[in-house]
Amino acid sequence: VVRRRLLQRYEHQPFISCLAGFYSCRWKRYQRQRTEPGKCCCKMRECLFFPLLIGAFCFSLVFLYMWGEGKNDYNNFDWYNYGNLGFWFLWSLVILIVASILFTYISLLLVLAMCLLAEGQQLYLHWSHKIGTFLVLGFSIACLFALTVLWGDHWKTVRLSFQITAPYLHIGAIAIMVLLSWPVALHAIRADKKVIQVIIIGPYVAILLFLFLIPLGMYSPCIREMGTLGPKPALIGHRGAPMLAPENTEMSFQKTIEHGGDGLETDVTISYDGVPFLMHDTTLRRTTNIKEVYPNDTDQNAALFSWDALQKLNAGTWFLKDKPFSFMGSLSEADQNQAKNQSIYKLSNFLRLADSHNKLVIFDLYRPPENHPYRNLWISRTLEVILKESGIRPHLVLWLNNNMRSFVQSVAPGFQHTMGSKAPVEDLLKNNIVKLNLVYTDMSSEDIRKYAKANITTNLYVVNEPWLFSLAWCSGAHSVTTNAVHLLKDLSQPLFLMTPQQYNIMWILTDLTSLLLISLIFAL
Repeated sequence: VVRRRLLQRYEHQPFISCLAGFYSCRWKRYQRQRTEPGKCCCKMRECLFFPLLIGAFCFSLVFLYMWGEGKNDYNNFDWYNYGNLGFWFLWSLVILIVASILFTYISLLLVLAMCLLAEGQQLYLHWSHKIGTFLVLGFSIACLFALTVLWGDHWKTVRLSFQITAPYLHIGAIAIMVLLSWPVALHAIRADKKVIQVIIIGPYVAILLFLFLIPLGMYSPCIREMGTLGPKPALIGHRGAPMLAPENTEMSFQKTIEHGGDGLETDVTISYDGVPFLMHDTTLRRTTNIKEVYPNDTDQNAALFSWDALQKLNAGTWFLKDKPFSFMGSLSEADQNQAKNQSIYKLSNFLRLADSHNKLVIFDLYRPPENHPYRNLWISRTLEVILKESGIRPHLVLWLNNNMRSFVQSVAPGFQHTMGSKAPVEDLLKNNIVKLNLVYTDMSSEDIRKYAKANITTNLYVVNEPWLFSLAWCSGAHSVTTNAVHLLKDLSQPLFLMTPQQYNIMWILTDLTSLLLISLIFAL
């Protein structure tokens, strides 16, 4: 007892005490054990658990990166959950916060472990941290599995993101290897058996060589010669400007026009008495106050209401209450008052607004349900509104619906006919298609160039994040449909744009600098 007290009193090691205290809850000197470099860093049980700690770190890093890069589709994710749960909540933001906290926690544990190894201390992870490690590992694996099953296309977004972030991820990975070189060198050089040295140094050197050479396989359309970048893609407001105003309302489209949008995108449904109006969902629950006005009809299809009934609904108060986007800015008092007074918008009024400001229009046209009076007249009724009631100039209309396309081309030859999927160039030209409207995960600079040679332009949807817009710009997209016209309009050039020479210099300097530092550490 006396010796322990003397050790506590005279052997002050505050740094190691903090490391061991946070990692092992062993704050006192006599509770800790040293290990000689090159020897086993911990007991067998701890040796078996340490790979789990590294695995938890890796899986949590992968999930955090995946979910962080998926910010472009957070609204779609929340809308998907709304359809299943029946109420609106920003689940995407909650998952991002939880993933960030768990990654930070597991990263700190790993840093503590590396510091203890560098100080020659045996590892002993406290049981509470072991439980935490299992929680992080389980959460990360479960989320990755769920996203793969329910939202498999998100992996395409991750692959696209590498075309932008890979050069910078490469620098980060090299920096981590430099930091790891100290404990690796300490334990490898002082190991008393060559087998142990090979076991320690072998994987480290293999990973390092892989990182040194991986830029040879990197590709990004934003790494290009000066003067080869095409014009900035036109911006088409997705349901208007849904981050600034209630979607598919007059206010939303006016906001798009105010911020310099080049076109307007919407969704068209036909009322029971034949009035085309703007509504994305099949029901009116999410974007109107139908629960207050028609509480017994909340699940009824929107197309089964008469136009008179639809006019009694408010289409703006939900926006102020639910806040559909995770990173929305605050509205001015005037905008809040305007949003409160929005109603369901007629297609004819929407087209007149677009024509008066010379804006392109593109819309998804929904066929009414069975037993609807316009079930088989939906195309002709919509054409009637476009050609006779609205007065919009035909060349402003990007006709997307593929039903009865030959009939539409004969009635309205001035429309810009648009296809919603890739097809051979010959088939597109045969059907007089002048534009493709593709989901952004189908982005391919090679395909975009191929179609452009045949005078077929490409529009990508829905592109909200600056990095994704930059990639679309570098890939040669003619336009993008976006929720964030007010943000993307300010980009004067793509993010991460560089010449091949600049990239080669960055790559070579990174490798040479890291190699020099690692060599010095091993030499010392």
